[in-house]
Amino acid sequence: MAQRILVINPNSTAAVTQGIDAAMAPLRFADGPRIDCATLAEGPPGIQSQRDVDHVVPPLCRLIEREHNATDAFVVACFSDPGLHSARETTDRPVLGIMESGLTTALNLGSAIGIVAILPASVSRHMRFVRAMGLSQRVAGDRAVGLNVVELSDEGRTFERLVATGRALRDEDGADVVVLGCAGMARYRERMEDALGIPVVDPSQAAASMAIGAIRLGWRTGRRPSA
Repeated sequence: MAQRILVINPNSTAAVTQGIDAAMAPLRFADGPRIDCATLAEGPPGIQSQRDVDHVVPPLCRLIEREHNATDAFVVACFSDPGLHSARETTDRPVLGIMESGLTTALNLGSAIGIVAILPASVSRHMRFVRAMGLSQRVAGDRAVGLNVVELSDEGRTFERLVATGRALRDEDGADVVVLGCAGMARYRERMEDALGIPVVDPSQAAASMAIGAIRLGWRTGRRPSA
């Protein structure tokens, strides 16, 4: 049976899921696992607050439970990594969060990480996560583009803001690698990297790459509640 990765967008905006799906294209190959992308219908249009993060945890875990037998690895495609630890208690399949995966990937590409957030309110949430990972000394800055998740679909305005924010992280904060702080930014990664001249990490791609490795090596990182 073909192996499968399920990438879950925990918000209900289908355009974000479509962008994530397009970003998976380089990771789809003939003898590799199938990569499917799903939208969490119960989620808010965008996950932009801690309350949004907390809201999606139960339906996210229920979706993982339903898909457990048909899936070899899961990716939670929101930069707040909602429900990551709860999800890992729901299944014995690997569950990758894109913030965790994006930051750990960036560690291998540069010495000072810059994070591009969507809104100013996201920054404090990101930095709580950074401190919990013990990475405060490796994060040079976290700056917001000032657009919500739905507004990221406006390509002209979003790309201009992304590049301006990335340049501030590079030139003012000293970042030598940038992590996109929202799954809705996936479509802009390559153009942004060209504009900045430094590595730009799409965290959904980073997490899916790790999921492929975990499947190939037969890793199990979670456990079933009954275990």
